[in-house]
Amino acid sequence: MATITLDVNGRKQQIDVAPETPLLWVLRETLGMTGTKFGCGRGLCGSCTVHIDGGAIRSCVTPVESVAGKKITTIEGLSPDRNHVLQCAWIAEEVPQCGYCQSGQIMTAAALLTRKPHPTDDDIDGAMINLCRCGTYVRIRRAIHRAAQEGGGK
Repeated sequence: MATITLDVNGRKQQIDVAPETPLLWVLRETLGMTGTKFGCGRGLCGSCTVHIDGGAIRSCVTPVESVAGKKITTIEGLSPDRNHVLQCAWIAEEVPQCGYCQSGQIMTAAALLTRKPHPTDDDIDGAMINLCRCGTYVRIRRAIHRAAQEGGGK
């Protein structure tokens, strides 16, 4: 066990965990932040996507010790009032079906819009490699375009 200081959603927190513990489990089990989901456990599906210093990463394969001192943003921290332009676009475009992968999808889309405020379909298809068992990819693309039109990359 080690004491690790994390900056999660703008709040510094000290935790005592094994340094190799995946960030996903620290977020969910230690900090009680269950918006980030467990999917495959191998970094393939994207349900566990969070931001580290603004970039999208798979938290299920990221050791917590590797993110100490970095800015971690989860779906809970994307917008304090849950009114982020992507979250609103997701609702307007009726993206979710089961909803399980959606926090990871939104976090991946937010990182995309930060890098590329007005992405093309090809940009979206290249960035959005998260899996959706319900197949809502067309609605996801529409929601990203809607958010981009509304200034989602800011």
